[in-house]
Amino acid sequence: MMKRKPPKKKTCPYKRQKQFYASEVVVALEYLHMLGIVYRDLKPENVLVRSDGHIMLTDFDLSLKCDLSTCTPAQVFPNRDDQNPTLSTDHRPVDPPKFASSSCILPHCIVPSVSCFHLKRKRKKKPANHGGPEFVAEPVDVRSMSFVGTHEYLAPEIVSGEGHGSAVDWWTLGIFMFELYYGVTPFKGIDNELTLANIVARALEFPKEPAVPIVARDLISQLLVKNPDGRMGSTMGASAIKHHPFFHGVNWALLRCTTPPFVPPPFRHHEVAEDDGCPGTPVEYY
Repeated sequence: MMKRKPPKKKTCPYKRQKQFYASEVVVALEYLHMLGIVYRDLKPENVLVRSDGHIMLTDFDLSLKCDLSTCTPAQVFPNRDDQNPTLSTDHRPVDPPKFASSSCILPHCIVPSVSCFHLKRKRKKKPANHGGPEFVAEPVDVRSMSFVGTHEYLAPEIVSGEGHGSAVDWWTLGIFMFELYYGVTPFKGIDNELTLANIVARALEFPKEPAVPIVARDLISQLLVKNPDGRMGSTMGASAIKHHPFFHGVNWALLRCTTPPFVPPPFRHHEVAEDDGCPGTPVEYY
């Protein structure tokens, strides 16, 4: 008698949607930071779903543009002995692998004239090192004293007036993900003053319902660290966030080519006009 194989566990479509939208927001913020822009206004109202299912950010009125000369893009080479990466702000490799030379990583060096590998007899196999160089482009040097943003999404350093930089975008990512799962923001009070007080002083708490995966709560907790110096993404930017287990399985290189988990159904102009109640209202399409 043949035994039936247990059915494969299917990924919940809602779980995949949350991971997909969070991933695209991370990539969008990373791109803005690479341009020296701190967004400062991430919230669900400013995340639009396009007709192809991918997202786009809108409303850049509160964005902070820093001088590119003050930004510190860097190559990151993870250390072999530990998980702490080493920054190289002058773009020179730090402790490069012994088997590689700079001539072998240039774009034009498809077939190097001199071999980068030195074959030796009876060479012992070493564990593979998958920690290749990464690019970090975070405008960590920029500082603003402006009090801008939506109250429920303001980072503690904005509320306290201590000055803020790009780390505020990763705080708002944490608030965005919290609302994505629970439908509310974590520090909302009965009025704006109490909301600001909660942001600065109240500890982060997760509601018992609905049930949220541990990896999602862990990522949110690391993004909602009140001290910006200890907040995930404050120094390593999106590179550190991408490595979190919550994003396991995300193909970052092909994210914009991935089929979204939800594609809005097509609609017609007359349907929009009827629902709006104002037939003469012009409708813009993107």
